[in-house]
Amino acid sequence: MSRRHQFYARPLLATAAAVAVLAGTAAAAPADTPPDRPATLAAALDDTYYQDALGKTGTELKAALHTIISDQTKLSYSQVWDALKATDEDPANSSNVILLYTGRSQSKNDNGGNADQWNREHVWAKSHGDFGTATGPGTDIHHLRPEDVSVNSARGNKDFDNGGSQLGEAPGNYTDGDSFEPRDAVKGDVARMILYMAVRYEGNDSFADLEPNDQVNNGSAPKMGKLSVLKQWSQEDPPDAFEKRRNDVIFEQFQHNRNPFIDHPEWVGAIW
Repeated sequence: MSRRHQFYARPLLATAAAVAVLAGTAAAAPADTPPDRPATLAAALDDTYYQDALGKTGTELKAALHTIISDQTKLSYSQVWDALKATDEDPANSSNVILLYTGRSQSKNDNGGNADQWNREHVWAKSHGDFGTATGPGTDIHHLRPEDVSVNSARGNKDFDNGGSQLGEAPGNYTDGDSFEPRDAVKGDVARMILYMAVRYEGNDSFADLEPNDQVNNGSAPKMGKLSVLKQWSQEDPPDAFEKRRNDVIFEQFQHNRNPFIDHPEWVGAIW
């Protein structure tokens, strides 16, 4: 029996009910449970899901987390459409999703390839390691997000760094010839998605070994930068309720693995 199935007997809810499931009790969450997860859920995950990673640092921590999060259900690229409608649902409007870079709330059904629709943004650019939309890194929804078609195109396969000219269609985002800077509210989200990919894909599953580095212009190499900037973004923009809920939904409903840097942001500095 895999680690996650030792306690993952049924969908976990990001409320007190999740604590009850992990603790083996039948207590139900009250109707007014706040949307953020209680601290006791994080403790329960440490006692179960992350138990083999606790107390480790550096390469040992990275290796332990790789083993833990590699136990996942993989989606097809077509399944990603429906998954994103659940993971990125607008908390104020269940008919909409929130787009990553623009922050716009848009109808879940307004997806496709036409102007002003939303499509599937690979935060770890799929050309960096040449994995395309193959099942695995190309369909891992921990780094796939809804985004406006033309803004997605403007980001392209650029590395992440500070600076550039502001995008008229997405104020607060900046780009130049070799890098992209997302809006402040999602800088940490972007950093933690990139670092998740670096831990999850280590070159032992027919895909390239994905690693962050401290440069831009990485082209088709399996590298993404800029690591020093990503670490800064992760510190300045800690996980919020939307990002935590997204992590829970992916775990509960789709891939059944987690982004450890959302649950433990301090592990960014412990590894890099």
